[in-house]
Amino acid sequence: MAELTYREAVARGIAQELERDERVVFLGEDVAAAGGVFKTTGGLLDRFGPERVADTPISEQAILGAAMGAAMTGMRPIAEIMFSDFLAVCWDLVANEIAKTRYMTGGQVDLPLVIRTANGGGLRFGAQHSQSVENWAMAVPGLKVVAPATPVDVVGLLAAAVRDPDPVMFFEHKGLYATKAEVPDGEIVDELGTARVRRTGGDCTIVALAAMVPRALQAADELAALGIHATVVDVRSLVPLDTRTILDSVAATGRMFTVEENPRLCGWGAELVSIAVAETWSDLTAPPQRITTPHVPLPSADALEDHAIPSVSRIVETVQKTMS
Repeated sequence: MAELTYREAVARGIAQELERDERVVFLGEDVAAAGGVFKTTGGLLDRFGPERVADTPISEQAILGAAMGAAMTGMRPIAEIMFSDFLAVCWDLVANEIAKTRYMTGGQVDLPLVIRTANGGGLRFGAQHSQSVENWAMAVPGLKVVAPATPVDVVGLLAAAVRDPDPVMFFEHKGLYATKAEVPDGEIVDELGTARVRRTGGDCTIVALAAMVPRALQAADELAALGIHATVVDVRSLVPLDTRTILDSVAATGRMFTVEENPRLCGWGAELVSIAVAETWSDLTAPPQRITTPHVPLPSADALEDHAIPSVSRIVETVQKTMS
């Protein structure tokens, strides 16, 4: 078992699928010779060659247009959009073409296509390079939406995404690229639509995604020292959504908190809270609470960005106030 960073896990996951299936190809801006702007894809060009690991022009429409065409002819492309903010440039392809093709052809044309992208803030990239936009994709029927929090989940969920017959949006959090964890040797294949309980406690349930998972776990440690014991659920996949794991925990604890990095208005936590209220109303002992980024463009100034994104201390304070 090797200890890998989150960024090293990306390269391992792509390499695993390139090795396994000759129909898998990887394309994007600076992904080959340069090894990716976040150094997540180093060594893939040397190992698999330019026919399967290809640099593209600086054009998000060209990247996804080429990937969509390749998928329609039987390939299994992995396409990289450097920053998730840039999905706005090619959103017609994502929301109107890639997401709808299988439905509009009556299932005659599958699109086994993975769109990888670096998501989220915390690195002072400013309002156009730091957004957390998984809720954009969650709102489009026809897309699957995944956001791993750990290196082993990067490998396993990426493999599951590549092998899926539908288009999958794969949101890697750029703030997690330097984090490390042990990853088992050999092939790793996970399952889309499965949440993970990362910590168990009987007083409340904290539901988090991607970079908010380690913050929720740290908050749970601090809350335990105050006598409040929290279950932490890592959502991992917004579409499909593992409602069973989330609802079972909320029903058991009676209190629910979501920790979301995307702006508050129409964030994914609103949907989860709606489901929880409808399905576990009689089990709830307090109204669910959402801990979010405010509905503002994310600032690049250190202090302001730190203040906007949910912090460990804000999670602790919100839970403690609700529980008192």
